[in-house]
Amino acid sequence: MDGQQRISAIKDFFSNSLKLEGLEQWPELNGRSYLKLPSQIKKGIDRRAISYIVLLKESAETTEEQMLLRQMVFERLNTGGVELSQQEVRNCLYQGPFNELLLKLAKNTHFRKAWDVPAATSSEDTNPSPDLLSNKFYSEMSDVETIVRFFALRHVDHYRRGMKGFLDLYMIRSRLFTEADIRILEDVFTRTMEGAAGIYGDALFHPWDSVKHDWAGKAQRAYADAVLVGLSRHLDSMSKLIERRETVLAETREMFLDSPEGTFTGRANSKQDIRQRVDRFAAMLKSVIIS
Repeated sequence: MDGQQRISAIKDFFSNSLKLEGLEQWPELNGRSYLKLPSQIKKGIDRRAISYIVLLKESAETTEEQMLLRQMVFERLNTGGVELSQQEVRNCLYQGPFNELLLKLAKNTHFRKAWDVPAATSSEDTNPSPDLLSNKFYSEMSDVETIVRFFALRHVDHYRRGMKGFLDLYMIRSRLFTEADIRILEDVFTRTMEGAAGIYGDALFHPWDSVKHDWAGKAQRAYADAVLVGLSRHLDSMSKLIERRETVLAETREMFLDSPEGTFTGRANSKQDIRQRVDRFAAMLKSVIIS
């Protein structure tokens, strides 16, 4: 589960595929492979042991609990050095078609623009630009996590374990998605983003600031949840919403003024709070559609 790179490095070293470098205590060994080490040093290395822990399936009652246990152990093993973000952990543990879809969708032009992430390039997977690497929203995989939130919160009625646990469970269940499921999810996200950008433009995911009487300077994730999930409930009426974008913008401003402070900022994140902001936004859109 963990340590694959370390184990591969050890295997390659004993196979004489690697040479030592960067040694400060015994610099005279730099450049040597295992086979060319002094015999006494080779003996010392050969006597070393690698410990490991086996987690039995019987440690958990269900498949979900097995995966959550696996994730907990992985997180504990990775607390040293540079700590991984929650989505980086998910990216390591839940490889597969859905995770590949998330990485693909995170390159969406409208999505990146909304979060001030540099536009995607054809070479960024192998040679990312310094601007991209220095973008915290990208480097910590917050962009990918935001998309997971969208897909998961479309099922907000099943919300449990807090936001982190809810997203973990969604990633676990995503392993069962079929190719048809993946195509449907890609279509839903793409159409939702096209509509969101067509309506809000440069203000996409930016809450309305009732004090400054203007859209906030930065996008906000809790509000983005409401926008994306709310719009995804009205995909069949998206063209009408774009045509009536000025009305949507006006109603959005009014919605902020009429809602209790903090409704769309994520200050409160209980199941009821999340469902309330998503439902409130979706209801606002519906009022524009039927007007």
